[in-house]
Amino acid sequence: MKKLLLLFSLAFGLATVKAQNGTQPVTVTDLTRIQQLGTATLSHDGKQVVFTIKYIVPDENNKKEFTYKTRIWLVPADGSTPARPITTDAANSSQAVWSPDDSQLVFVRVVKTQSQLFLLSLKGGEPVQVTNNPRGASSPVWSPDGKKILYSAGVSYNDMLKDSVLNPGAKVPAWPLEKPGFQTNLPQSKAKADPNGSMDQVRAYLNQDETEPRVVKVFNKLNFEGEATTEPEYYFNHYFICDAQAGAKSVPLTYGFHNYNGATFTPDGKNIIFSSDADTLANPDRERGGSIYTIPVTGGIPKTLLSEAGMDLSNGEVSPDGRYLFYQISKPLTIGFGKLVIYDFQNPSKKVIVPIDRVVTQAVWSKDSKYLYFTAQSNGGIPVYRVSLANLKPEQLATYDEGLSSLSVGKNRITYIKTEVADPFELYTADLSNKHALRLTSFNHDWIKDKKLSFPEKKYYTNSKGLKVEYWVMKPTNFDPNKKYPVMLQIHGGPTAMWGPGEASMWHEYQFFCAQGYGVVYSNPRGSGGYGLDFMKANYQDWGSGPTEDVLAALDGALAEGWGDANRTVATGGSYAGYLTAWLAGHTKRFAAISSQRGVYDLTTFFGEGNAWPLVPMYFGGYPWEENVKPILARESPFTYVNQITTPYLMLHGETDLRTGIVQGEMMYKALKVLNRPVEYVQHPYATHELVRSGNVHQRIDQMLRIYEFFERYIKH
Repeated sequence: MKKLLLLFSLAFGLATVKAQNGTQPVTVTDLTRIQQLGTATLSHDGKQVVFTIKYIVPDENNKKEFTYKTRIWLVPADGSTPARPITTDAANSSQAVWSPDDSQLVFVRVVKTQSQLFLLSLKGGEPVQVTNNPRGASSPVWSPDGKKILYSAGVSYNDMLKDSVLNPGAKVPAWPLEKPGFQTNLPQSKAKADPNGSMDQVRAYLNQDETEPRVVKVFNKLNFEGEATTEPEYYFNHYFICDAQAGAKSVPLTYGFHNYNGATFTPDGKNIIFSSDADTLANPDRERGGSIYTIPVTGGIPKTLLSEAGMDLSNGEVSPDGRYLFYQISKPLTIGFGKLVIYDFQNPSKKVIVPIDRVVTQAVWSKDSKYLYFTAQSNGGIPVYRVSLANLKPEQLATYDEGLSSLSVGKNRITYIKTEVADPFELYTADLSNKHALRLTSFNHDWIKDKKLSFPEKKYYTNSKGLKVEYWVMKPTNFDPNKKYPVMLQIHGGPTAMWGPGEASMWHEYQFFCAQGYGVVYSNPRGSGGYGLDFMKANYQDWGSGPTEDVLAALDGALAEGWGDANRTVATGGSYAGYLTAWLAGHTKRFAAISSQRGVYDLTTFFGEGNAWPLVPMYFGGYPWEENVKPILARESPFTYVNQITTPYLMLHGETDLRTGIVQGEMMYKALKVLNRPVEYVQHPYATHELVRSGNVHQRIDQMLRIYEFFERYIKH
């Protein structure tokens, strides 16, 4: 610890503490008041914006429960009149897309458990159903002439075997299914299922059982864990096209045992561009790369446009003038992020990489094709940038104190959804330089204006690797400089996630704990996104000690201000941060209590039970059975130090969380109980890894209150 303090170099950033006129504290049930704006898109004429809102309402059948609703809204881009809903909440509606002439919208709505496409005329009338695909329909894209709609649907392996259109000739995959004992994939059998028959009939019987998951699941896949249950079947994303009218017949554009993604039309409407693994003969679990293809809108064999050995390419949109295509290229199973690249159809040999050392989250062309606008994780925020094709110098158009999403670019203005501390989830419009910003909605603003908020102060320090690490300090909401307060260290997951004032998912939790009298400290330790590739790779084979130095230095920086009580500090975090809080528990006694959520505790077990298992070879250089890797995994696993944990410890996990798995958490809990340490274990039934973001609302409230109540046992206000 002394060494850490010697390394600690504190410098104050240009932090501005904003005033908030409200007087009411943020409560735990304010979670149900937050309305999340989703996708937002400008009409082609730039006069209107269509967007979605996800909100929470009480469950009609159970007063203790809640349900999510999603509606589509419309608002003039000049803010001249208030936003209005154009769909009801009787059925959730999403993915709204303007027709080329702006006269109607295509959107997605669930019908009998499957999503389908609907058309809504803006001249009036009720939505009409376009598709009736038994596999569903999503991600609609209009053809440039407005006559056709392209969409995607997921097809299971067993459905592919039976589909004579998507799988002509009743073929089996050209790539190996890796079924032991067979050198090649067995052709489809016409034998009648009979448990007492010939071997072909027995196999037919067993294959029939495999279509009933309640009877049996047979795994030959490498990646068999989903989010909430194991999944033995492969699924394939395919594209279909139909006329833009009610009850239209869908025609498939892609075929076979491959995945197709990101489909978009060329501006002339003659071709479609998408990314796929269509050229590979490797099992999809083994081959994680992809190429970019073109196909005539009338159908045919996809033609490779861009491909690079050992790399994964994902396409974006073609520029309005038809000359350029942007795409991202990344190397699978490595620490890093995709590079943003511009392809010139007139000069195919020229590869133009946009010089941005950040994770690009969205990119959009300007209407004149001279600029590429994009958002990117940067220094705790998600600003919008634009890059001119004339000089390729990215220009930052927003601050690091806000998170921008759902960027849309028109002829004279841009729109986006912005989260900042005073106003989470609101729709804005601005000119093309992001000047003269105008807030178009007040869904959260109107109730938050009466709340008394805590505003983060940004600071930084330089760690032992010479890396500048940013962190934020939030004082208790009713701060009194003459008092001492408990301090909560909040840690983010990933480990490549990034937090900052524009982090929408944590807005409520931060404000709730500040309202309860806690100071909150959060940081972006080494390994975080938003600071470039070298920073992201700085925790390679070092998930514990190095990041611990960074998060504790942030806590020490807050305590050095004098208002925090060093004897009443607590720590919490989820996913990778669940790992790091467990690491803290085994390596320091400074916390009054600790809570880890949906964490990773034993890296060898995590390799087996979590669908995020590729993190093991990516970050630790190999696999648990390799002699040179075994000691690294043991050294970096919090479970190795379980006997050193004496800090009061609350563990929380979703019962069906397969992203990190729960067995290792139960192993950690059981060990602490055997050691007779102060530990409590909480499971939320049917909850996945996404519990605190999009899970059952009652459980989300319960989890936050359990952390609060547990900490209160030990900090003794």
